[in-house]
Amino acid sequence: MGQKVNPIAHRLGIIKGWDSNWYGGDDYGDKLVEDQKIRKYLDVRLAKASVSKIIIERTLKLVTVTIHTARPGIIIGKGGSEVDKLKEELKKLTKKEVQINIFEIKRPELDARLVATNIARQITGRVSYRRAVKMAIASAMRMGAEGIKIQISGRLNGAEMARSEMYKEGRTPLHTFRADIDYALAEALTTYGLLGVKVWICKGEVYGKRDLSPNLNSGDKGGRKGGRRGGRPGARGGERRGRRK
Repeated sequence: MGQKVNPIAHRLGIIKGWDSNWYGGDDYGDKLVEDQKIRKYLDVRLAKASVSKIIIERTLKLVTVTIHTARPGIIIGKGGSEVDKLKEELKKLTKKEVQINIFEIKRPELDARLVATNIARQITGRVSYRRAVKMAIASAMRMGAEGIKIQISGRLNGAEMARSEMYKEGRTPLHTFRADIDYALAEALTTYGLLGVKVWICKGEVYGKRDLSPNLNSGDKGGRKGGRRGGRPGARGGERRGRRK
């Protein structure tokens, strides 16, 4: 078997940025544990808000938490009341000044974490895993993904012996660094055991230099969210694809 590496970690510093942006210094370990606490707390607290990722940035006195979500209304609440409540809770947790930014994901069908948690939720709700996977693949391809691959492992349909099944459509070139591949793992807790759901989504290729920490420069998350291709017009890959059509 080939040794599988996390596609996001594989592309760090090339086309993917980090989820924590700060200088560690002497208390690096404390900050790392604090980041983990914040993420764990928000994952539980905002379980129904379709949170994709949490980016944490630190300056000397301020912790900036950017939440990427498909349902910002749930986090913001009526007149921003929920955000203020959340800010106070995080202040208590970190004992530091906290600022919360909310970024809306326009196309949740192209976000690997949201797709994986959606499939896991359906399996927990006793929906056929084949149906859940096929629906996720169809909606991702319809929204303009270049390729999607889903692997589901465990006691499928309550079988006595665990197995893995993989479903693919389009292309997911894991060895191509410029391929913008999103990856996520989710777990479905069923009555007959734990099922693992892995999702890889290829959103096209990135040409030119990408801003790896856009949150530091502006509130807007740059880069291409779910688009087909960014960067140089007339790049060779684009030309080749154009001719193939």
